[in-house]
Amino acid sequence: MTYDLTVINNLIKDKPDEYVADSERYLNSRIRKAADGLIYNMDRSPIALISGPSASGKTTTAKKLQQDLKRLGMNAYIISLDNYFKTVDPETAPRTATGEIDYESPECLDMELLHEHFVKLAAGEEIQIPHFNFVQQARDPSRYTPMRLGKNDFAIFEGIHALNDQIAGAYPEAYKLYVSPLLSIAHEGKILLRSEDLRLVRRLVRDTFFRGADPAFTLSMWDNILRAERVNILPYKDSADFMIDSALPYEISVMKQFSHGILDKIPVDSDKYDVICEIRNACQMFHPIDPDLVPADSILREFIGGSAFDY
Repeated sequence: MTYDLTVINNLIKDKPDEYVADSERYLNSRIRKAADGLIYNMDRSPIALISGPSASGKTTTAKKLQQDLKRLGMNAYIISLDNYFKTVDPETAPRTATGEIDYESPECLDMELLHEHFVKLAAGEEIQIPHFNFVQQARDPSRYTPMRLGKNDFAIFEGIHALNDQIAGAYPEAYKLYVSPLLSIAHEGKILLRSEDLRLVRRLVRDTFFRGADPAFTLSMWDNILRAERVNILPYKDSADFMIDSALPYEISVMKQFSHGILDKIPVDSDKYDVICEIRNACQMFHPIDPDLVPADSILREFIGGSAFDY
């Protein structure tokens, strides 16, 4: 869907609190429909798979889905597919075209263990969820989380590769969700910002404020992230049972206040400098919104902080 910048700015200037509330209400309604779909599918499987590209808000979507299921008398456990990373072996790890270890590849995941856990959970058996230590790039043999599903329990597995054929294809009974910002914003008949730009702003803000990553480092990974998405994520999005557009039309009016200093720090010799300049110039055209208007359970809070959820 394409939104017009002039319309967005007028709505923000007129009643910003109502515009924020309306935007959040619509996104929440989509997540509630996803909860209904999961319950409808429970006779086939108690497992949900949530996929989407980087900075789509998958984690918050899973937590909001968990909340909606609880209101309906159900219980849901959220499991990150990151836990199923295999200990990195430099000899066998997948590589990018430049020879670096490709952490965006589904080959990094322990598919055999995942499939085993899907079957056991559906049968009501207990599993031991592994723990991956990203600092050591290895699975921690001393840390496991036991889990067994009861009658009204669901397991929500979330990760960029959740709909990959090697995962979802091997367990077609699962309820499949695809989450991603899908909107673009236009001005005077031309696209001003694409959904990919929204995600990059989200990622830069989150990496800088909460992951201690320099903006230049995030940008250095971005091309490989997009390449991996084209190969490993986007081809499978149409296999989803339900799609959620996780973009909020007002979000740049908030994010610009967090990203301004970050975008200004990108050096002129960066190969992404022109792209960053376009995004920065576009952001300046949005009327600002007070970040305090953003609800504590909003997907945006995953990136700007102050969330009601723990991450």
